[in-house]
Amino acid sequence: MNKLVSLLLKGLVAVLPIGLTVYLIYWLLATGEKLAQPLLLWLIPDSIYFPGLGLIASLGILILIGFLVNLYGVRYLVKLSQNVFERIPLVKSIYGAFKDMMMVFNLSEKKEMKSVVSIEWNGAQVIGFVTGEKTGQRLFGGQDLVGVYVPLSYQIGGMTFYISRDRLTELDIGVEEAMRLALTAGVQSGPKTED
Repeated sequence: MNKLVSLLLKGLVAVLPIGLTVYLIYWLLATGEKLAQPLLLWLIPDSIYFPGLGLIASLGILILIGFLVNLYGVRYLVKLSQNVFERIPLVKSIYGAFKDMMMVFNLSEKKEMKSVVSIEWNGAQVIGFVTGEKTGQRLFGGQDLVGVYVPLSYQIGGMTFYISRDRLTELDIGVEEAMRLALTAGVQSGPKTED
């Protein structure tokens, strides 16, 4: 019986990440198609519409929104709407969680991201990412404090510390690998090493 349970768990470990990833991608694509289809059918004749056109339109709209957000006036409106969402009691928690999630996924793309560092915290070493050298100088003046983002394992979110530069130890790993280590609490899939 234990052997069967062990085989079942090994099967789940092998299939579940692949299955959930494929399902999430499918769900995102299908949702994009479903959201854009009614609008497209309102704008164009049924004879021109084909499956997948809604997805193409959704991606095009997202690219257009990305372009528009770079414009000053639109950026101001986005910031204004963010301020509104961050003031509504229940909505600010949900909005904050989604915003943090997007930050985590986009963290390796940030141009301000300088390096992966280790910080000693109550006798332990914690992985962090240097994000705000200029902000630390601006906020704390003559103190040589650096902004370091520390993600929390198994949740979306993290903390930003402004810490003295001499308390940081630079780690020789990439941002993506370090983020994976931090978010999965060190449990990561990768090539197995033989003992």
